[in-house]
Amino acid sequence: MSDLAYSVEREYPVPIDRMWHAWTDASALQEWYAPTGLAVVSGSTVSEPVIGGRWATAVDASAYGHVAYFWGRYSEVDEPMRVVHSMSYSQDESDFLEHSDEAEQHLVTIDMEPRGEGCWVRFAQYGDMPAEQAQMAQQGMESYFDSLGNFLTR
Repeated sequence: MSDLAYSVEREYPVPIDRMWHAWTDASALQEWYAPTGLAVVSGSTVSEPVIGGRWATAVDASAYGHVAYFWGRYSEVDEPMRVVHSMSYSQDESDFLEHSDEAEQHLVTIDMEPRGEGCWVRFAQYGDMPAEQAQMAQQGMESYFDSLGNFLTR
């Protein structure tokens, strides 16, 4: 595994099966997988949580002058404890529509475990990334985790 770029972890007062659903179900990801104040582009989310299956989503960041496109493939699926997938990123819709496996990518691990009445989750991104970019990505993922919390408590 490449070098750890950053990670974010939290505990939420939900059972692990609800956490698994939030991270692997396309309709759930469609509802929450964006920083607070932003939204997922309607109809952009795909999640096929099997080895080799695709995942993809687009975040409407037009307030910042772009749309953020993410896609990749699942390489490990251990329900309900862990998913691993590649992650490519672009601001170009044609890259997103192509979903190329040849695009530059990082590795993402999402680990979950029950803790008391709730669930712990950790998102970790691996790969080469300048320190300043990694810090910004971590801050962004903290906001995604805020959105996840809002989704889980609805």
